[in-house]
Amino acid sequence: MPATLFRFPSHSYLTISSSLNPKPPQTPKHTPSSNPTIANNPEFSLSLKQPLSQSDAAVKMPTAPWMNGPLLLPPHELLDLSKPNSKKNLNNARVEKSDKALTEKIGVRGERAVNKIVRSIEKLRMNEDSDETQKDSGKFGFGDCLEQLGEDDGSRYGRKMPWERDVGFALRRMKKEKAVTEAELKLDKALLERLRGEAARMRRWVKVKKAGVTQGVVDEIRTIWRRNELAMLKFDIPLCKNLDRAREIVEIKTGGLVVWSQKDTLVVYRGCSYQPTSKNILKTRARLAGSQAAPYYETGLPKWERNYEISLPNSNENGVDEKMCRSESEGANLPPGISSKGDLNYQPVSGSLYVRETERLLDGLGPRYLDWWMDKPLPVDADLLPEVVPGYRPPFRLCPPRARAKLTNDELTYLRKLAHPLPTHFVLGKNRKLQGLSASILKLWEKSLIVKISLKWGVPNMNNEEVALELKHLTGGVLLLRNKFLIILYRGKDFLPHRVANLIAERETELKKYQLHEEGARVKAIEAVCMDNGSTENTSSSGTLSESKYIQTEFSDLEIGNTEVDIKLEAEKQRLERELREQERKLFILNIKIDKSTKKLSKLTGGWAPTEMDADREMITEEERECFQKIGLKMDRCLELGRRGVFDGVIEGLHQHWKYREVVKVITKQRLFQQVVYTAKFLEAESGGVLVSVKKLKEGHAIILYRGKNYRRPLKRVPENLLTKREALHKSLEMQRIGSLKFFAYQRQQAIMDLKCKLEDLQQSKSIYQRD
Repeated sequence: MPATLFRFPSHSYLTISSSLNPKPPQTPKHTPSSNPTIANNPEFSLSLKQPLSQSDAAVKMPTAPWMNGPLLLPPHELLDLSKPNSKKNLNNARVEKSDKALTEKIGVRGERAVNKIVRSIEKLRMNEDSDETQKDSGKFGFGDCLEQLGEDDGSRYGRKMPWERDVGFALRRMKKEKAVTEAELKLDKALLERLRGEAARMRRWVKVKKAGVTQGVVDEIRTIWRRNELAMLKFDIPLCKNLDRAREIVEIKTGGLVVWSQKDTLVVYRGCSYQPTSKNILKTRARLAGSQAAPYYETGLPKWERNYEISLPNSNENGVDEKMCRSESEGANLPPGISSKGDLNYQPVSGSLYVRETERLLDGLGPRYLDWWMDKPLPVDADLLPEVVPGYRPPFRLCPPRARAKLTNDELTYLRKLAHPLPTHFVLGKNRKLQGLSASILKLWEKSLIVKISLKWGVPNMNNEEVALELKHLTGGVLLLRNKFLIILYRGKDFLPHRVANLIAERETELKKYQLHEEGARVKAIEAVCMDNGSTENTSSSGTLSESKYIQTEFSDLEIGNTEVDIKLEAEKQRLERELREQERKLFILNIKIDKSTKKLSKLTGGWAPTEMDADREMITEEERECFQKIGLKMDRCLELGRRGVFDGVIEGLHQHWKYREVVKVITKQRLFQQVVYTAKFLEAESGGVLVSVKKLKEGHAIILYRGKNYRRPLKRVPENLLTKREALHKSLEMQRIGSLKFFAYQRQQAIMDLKCKLEDLQQSKSIYQRD
């Protein structure tokens, strides 16, 4: 059997065997010679001349332009395209199934797409003569073909291809750039890495509580710095939520550098030139105290002087660390936005527009709160404002014409939404003596409609309700929001700025002057007319100023004491009568409610027909009673009665217990023993059992019932003469309502009787006084 060896461009060898046997194999009926596409290919001339004898011999098939290697298929997988596939052959079932697996998902739409791909490839081949196509012919790919096909199809049919997607324009959220800390700017990289490694191994820290970085915390840090160059701080709320602000506060108050931070923890480095001397500590305290106590009404910013003395390092420290440290400038420890120049009014323009506008708004209101736990701008510290302002009084208010000073619900909601993004203006940590804060609020209201006041954390005995009431009384504003963190005040519709209020007061003074002038002119005109006519008898002074003065002078010497007593008695009588009418009205309303509840209760009890006690009851001996009582008290399972009392479900539960045991224990939480006995007898009558005993337990009263010797389960376990569960609940509610209404009605009756007695006593005292 000779064999032919073919070598393909992919450096793989394929052996195709041929046979002289004229009989071809009978298994594959579709031979390659029947396919005209394969027969016209010269590469398969040798394989077609000689028939294949082995079923595993491979045949080279034509490939697409984008395929790199040859396509080799066994003979039984070749398709005979000359014969129609109208009839199915059982022998080719597997072949057809494999073909369907490749083409069944394409459909009509897929065939159109393949035809379009072939046409676009032919067009590209026809345009290969152009220069650009010749240059880019080596870079031709299937993606370019699909792109051109998509363009042609979109222009031809006006729609997109299935694989095309709508790419929308989306803005990606940019990551926040990490701000460079002061330690990274001043310390060398090697020293910083060493300090951070030591900081990560530290296990002892100073707890910073809600009050913030107080002087006690600063003293503890300096105590740690005497024996160690690093100090760890662990922050409580609110500073733990904003470690950047906590870092600024710690660096300002201690003069150190924060070299490591994680979650709610900071590690502070004391510096290379730090020397623990009491002189430096006292100077730092004096500077901080002086900056807090200085007057801030002329300037909105504190005067900062942070020129720390640089001394030689300790002998215990390494010389390498001394060389690595960089020299610190005089203004390095100043907070951003505060200048170290001599002029306190100088403030560089820094920060965002929001921060700059807020700083300009808060200028001149008072000292800033350096321990502020949120982002800048820093609010005003209201505790440092004066407690008493001489001559302070609430501002003059005047509502515009045709306007109401009271806010509607919609206006209140709008103002609360408007106040949400506003910055905090003041920080407060006390309850009383807020005249200085009120003066600053009135000054701020001339520029802003709303004032936000934040309450300090960790201040003992802080009462936001008391603070809100006092501020509302001192300023006359409208309270928008009050909680344990924030107080928001609106200046009101009737608020007038200081200048406008002064102008209105001047106009009122001028108006009074003009009225007095008119009154004087009128009096002079009347006197002149009287002198000309010669008769003064017909002139009238009614309604004039002279008449009122005459009445005051003439009748002022009457019995002033007696009239005052009569007026007081009459006022007291009117007050008692008014209160008596109010109590009678309330009693009338209560009686109406009692009648209504009584009607509802009568409707509910109308469908309730309790069973009468059977005269021929089963008797048990004392020994049996004691035995059943002990058995019932020892039982773990019981039946509890709630507020609904006895209804049809309770009787059903009794019979369900008696199905498995002779004795049942019922627990009721009624307080009166008479009610408990009534409930026990009622259960005995409705269930048909025998009442054993009633005992007082820790959970309540236990009612023990015995089913009897001749017990038979009833045909209907749910009795029809009792209330349902829902009706029993309504009945309990109505009874409770009637009881409470009768109690309040009794109180009103007592109050009416007391008022009538007071009126009688007042009438007697008035008659006695008139006699005297």
